[in-house]
Formats: sequence, structure tokens, C-alpha cells
Amino acid sequence: MLKPALVLSDHTVALGVIRSLGRMGVPIVLFCYREGDMAHHSRYVKEIVQVPHPEKYEHQFIDIIVQQRARFGGSFLIPCSDETLVAVSRHKERLEEHFVVACPDQEIVSRYIDKKNTYPLAESAGVPVPRTFVPTSVEDVESYAVGIEFPYLVKPSQGHLFYKRFKRKMIPVKNREEMIAVYRLAAENNLEVMLQEIIPGGDDAVVNYNAYTWQGQALTEFTSRHIRNAPYLWGSPRVALSEWIPEVIEPGRKALQSVGFSGYACTEFKWDARDGLYKLMEINGRHNLSGLLSVHCGINFAWLHYRHLMEGERPQAAAFKEGIYWADITRDFCYSLMSFRQEKYPLSAYLRPYFKPHVHPIWDIKDPKPFLQRLCFLAKQLIRRRQCRLGEKEEQPLSWWQSFHKRIR
Repeated sequence: MLKPALVLSDHTVALGVIRSLGRMGVPIVLFCYREGDMAHHSRYVKEIVQVPHPEKYEHQFIDIIVQQRARFGGSFLIPCSDETLVAVSRHKERLEEHFVVACPDQEIVSRYIDKKNTYPLAESAGVPVPRTFVPTSVEDVESYAVGIEFPYLVKPSQGHLFYKRFKRKMIPVKNREEMIAVYRLAAENNLEVMLQEIIPGGDDAVVNYNAYTWQGQALTEFTSRHIRNAPYLWGSPRVALSEWIPEVIEPGRKALQSVGFSGYACTEFKWDARDGLYKLMEINGRHNLSGLLSVHCGINFAWLHYRHLMEGERPQAAAFKEGIYWADITRDFCYSLMSFRQEKYPLSAYLRPYFKPHVHPIWDIKDPKPFLQRLCFLAKQLIRRRQCRLGEKEEQPLSWWQSFHKRIR
């Protein structure tokens, strides 16, 4: 009888891990904390534990997990979001007394969760990185803006905190005034940001190096290419494609070695046509959004992770199928409607993933409830927004675009 997996988080990443392990016979106990998430509707979830948000109530979050030790002692504990990763790494020593914790130590996590630490370490190991500056004041921004060419990026040091506030991974700026305004807005929200050059190229210039590494050695590797991002150019993938990309193997290995990482990570690069190099964008030291793509191609990273830590089965190098698409149809449909004038893809390009072999991150005919839950949540959001436009007195947070323009007017 396999020990349960205690999955922390309840959205797309977690759903991929749940299905990857559940299909292998691993019982799933899900710890959820966010409205609108849908993984708890999966047929593979045997039990649900409600927990407070790990950022707002970190100690209570950890306490509730520890309270499950009598029933689930020795189980596989896996964080599936940045906020759960940070919380678990901070309390790893306590949690390891009761569970097998699939998370690096706090010191290691801090090297890649905070990108201002990541870039110098990677660059010192010989990994190409974009030109990046970390300001500490408005004066720093003003001074730096004098010697650069716009447009530029204002990019967070800790992406999950920035995304929570602005619903964007980063914000492009066209001139010095916009850069200063976005910096001030971030500072007012106690968010540290970096100023980074824009690597030219479309969404398909971005690639992922997925690997399970241990003590500096890459054991199993998989690569893929972004096809369309959400939002266009500045977001996470909504369509990706499995593809062997040998140019990122060595930089990917070096990047993970530079932060001392062991376990599963998805490392993102972008091709820079100016010098012919792949530049490091970020290291995601946890299971990633498009995790089911590698499973569909023959490499089940979550299962490798489980077997290695629980049973001592060391992962081995493996071939994978190329030319398989990962397509999030709901996000792809919505963002394609919003972005087709910018993207300028022909209709055939939008349709191609759905007429080729592909996997959907949420829809699964054998496990349909998470997809139905997602549709219900999206419908509720649309109704809520319509009510607000009709004059309902319901307080809504400003989008980053609204906040940005309100701030610079």
C-alpha cells in the first residue's frame, strides 16, 4: 500500500501533480486555501483539508499540517505553489519530523524564489542572463534610466507576491516616467522589483528546461517550447510544445547547480537573437504549470519524485515524445480573443494544437469535475463584473493597468 501524497495548493499545478500520482495508485490528501480553485474536485482526491492562506497565516497553516501527523505520518508532503513552497521551506525541520518533505531547505529556496539572488549566482556559473539592475530608491531608477534604451521591464524579485497584487508576472514600460511610476507603485505595496532589459522575440522564443536533479547531477531531463503565453509576451504559457532543445541542457544544469538545487525544477530561458544565446528568465523550483505535458510524453516527474524520496528509486535518463502540445483551452480562447491583433497569428496557428496530439491541463474525460468547476467559477466572475458595471456596490481591487494609470495621472 502506497503512502499518501499530501498536496499543498489546489490549482492547475496541483491538479497536474494529483493526476500524475493518482493514476499511479497514490492516495491524495489535498490541502486547499483559495477560492475558485478546482483540484479538490478531482476523482483522485481521497480527502480534503481546509487550511488558512500560507502567506497571511503561515504558522496556523503549518500547525494544521502537523496536526495530521497521527493519520498521515511518513507521507509525501509536496508544495505546489510558491507561497506553500516558501512556508514549508521555513518550517522544513519541524515538518520533517513527521513527513517526507519534497522541498529544498530555506536557504536554497531563497536563492531562486528571489530573483535578485538568482541572477548573480547563475551568471557566476557561466549562465547567460539579461542585463538587470536592482534599485533601492527612486533616485536609483532615475539614474539608471539615463543610460538605457526603452522599452524595458519592471520585474519582481518575488514573482508570486507581485502577481498577487498586479495579476501580471512583470510590467513593460515605454519611458523613464512610466518606469519611475511603476517602481513607486510597487514600493507603496512593499514589493521589491528589478529593472531588466527586454529580450526581443515572441512567445515561441521562450523554452523550458525541466529536470529532476540530485546533488548537482541531472538525472532526468525534458525540454519544451512556449507557443502562446497569457498575456502575450509577458505571461505564463497557455500553449506549449514538447521539443528537444539541446542548447539549454548545459545552461539549465549550471543554473540549478548554481543555487544548489536538488529535486524537480522548471527553468525558463529566452532565445536572444542578438548574440545567439539562451538567457535565463527564472527557476521554478517546484512542479510547474505545464507538468502534464512531460507525463503525456513519457516522463512522469511527480511519480519519479515520489519514488525517489519514498522508496529510494533513483530516476534515470529517459527519451520523450516530441511534437506533443499542451493547451489550456479556456485560457487560450480568452487570451486569443484579447490578443489576436497583437499576436497576428493566422487562424491555422490558433487551431493547430487542437488538431495535433495534445493534452489539456484541466479537461480530462476520465476526471471532468475540475474543468466543470473552473467553468462555474469563470461564470461567477463574469456575473460579478457585470453587476459591478451595473452599479452594484461591491468593492473590487484595481487591475495593475488601472492602478498604474491612476498613479501616473
